[in-house]
Amino acid sequence: MDPSELISRRRLLVAAGGLAAVPLLSACNAGSSGQSSGGKGMVTITVMFGVNDLPKAMIADFEAKNPGIKISLVQFEPARLNAMIASGNPPDIAIGAAVGSANTNARGLATDLTPYLDKSQTLRKDDLQPVNDNFRWGGGKIGQGGYYGIVKDWSQDATLWYNTALFDEAKVPYLSDTEPTPYDELLAIAKKLTEKQAGKTKVFGLGLEWAWSLYGPMTTMVLQQGAQIYSEDLTQVDFTTPAARRAFGWYVEFARAGVGPTSFNPLPDGSDQSTFSAKRMAITQDGYWFGGNFVTDKSMAGSLRMAPAPIMGDKRVSPCYSGQGAWIPEKAKHKDEAWKFMEYFMAGPPAEERAKSGWGIPSLKSLLPKLPQELPYQKQAFAVAQNELKYATILPDSPYVTMDAWNLTLDKHLQRAIKGDQPVDAACAAITTEINKLLKQGKEQIG
Repeated sequence: MDPSELISRRRLLVAAGGLAAVPLLSACNAGSSGQSSGGKGMVTITVMFGVNDLPKAMIADFEAKNPGIKISLVQFEPARLNAMIASGNPPDIAIGAAVGSANTNARGLATDLTPYLDKSQTLRKDDLQPVNDNFRWGGGKIGQGGYYGIVKDWSQDATLWYNTALFDEAKVPYLSDTEPTPYDELLAIAKKLTEKQAGKTKVFGLGLEWAWSLYGPMTTMVLQQGAQIYSEDLTQVDFTTPAARRAFGWYVEFARAGVGPTSFNPLPDGSDQSTFSAKRMAITQDGYWFGGNFVTDKSMAGSLRMAPAPIMGDKRVSPCYSGQGAWIPEKAKHKDEAWKFMEYFMAGPPAEERAKSGWGIPSLKSLLPKLPQELPYQKQAFAVAQNELKYATILPDSPYVTMDAWNLTLDKHLQRAIKGDQPVDAACAAITTEINKLLKQGKEQIG
């Protein structure tokens, strides 16, 4: 996925928080009466995607292959999506992130796609990458039960990309292709790679995409230590455990070391990519998709490498922080036709082209061989990504609080801790209190 998609994901999570007032909808089976045209006449489906996700040529190709269906593209906009769902007139299919979908699924706003998957010859459950488990919901938990969405492409977002030329200049050994770098060691390496001049940072040693996600990386650190942040029923959180305090404390140390951007010194465009491309950042924590930036950037391709997700503890965990995909609202008027578009978009020509581009790992196992390996850095990244798949897992996701709320809360207390206004223990206690308050409110709203 590209940076705009991750930014869109954050906007979608804000919108998800606004769905709290929407009542729980009654369930109905996929393909039930009244949900499709029944094969009679022309049907127009409303598709709420980003314009870049669905170019005109793709729309024309789908319509040519499905002469009974027309597409009406509506630009994805969280506020508009929220209003359409609240009015009972949602789009027939909408873009959305798998991680964070528990909120929508628990409210009964999404269609269970399992009956469609069971019948499909194009999209098969046994071909789905495990990242799709983030779209599953059942028994009050993610990762089990029905599928309420399908991921289009994804990455294990804790992995690292680095510039070997900057490593060479600093006389720092390259990162391993197969073994994870401990977080404490990574910070020490970042300090060696950071270059300051006249009181300003000329080269950042490490970028964490701070503006995009704090919940994902910190929760990963906790899981790597064999701990959890949520209670079994996802209604309470404990961020005061030794594992959580260690993760939070590492971020405080990172910020105080001045080796990378934070919310105190954010990058102008909110993304590591341009700074990394300008050779002013030695390492960036980004998923496989990041390599798509450099297919035509010949100045970087020769010094670009990917490394496994770093580790804090003894357990290798390498999750996806977003997993952009699509879902069909429960009150969609043309579910059968929307599913035909889902099959086309997720397993047809668009999916093959996405895989060939290298902008993310395909959602289907059968498309993995289509990932690009023409350039040296692409071959190296492909091998790293293939090995990393063994450690893919899903992040805990409670329906009672949004990822955006988590990120805002974590950043607020990180800033206070970094400035010395509160110690790490007090910050983690405050986070626990504030998130538990939000969880209680969310639980009361859903019931």
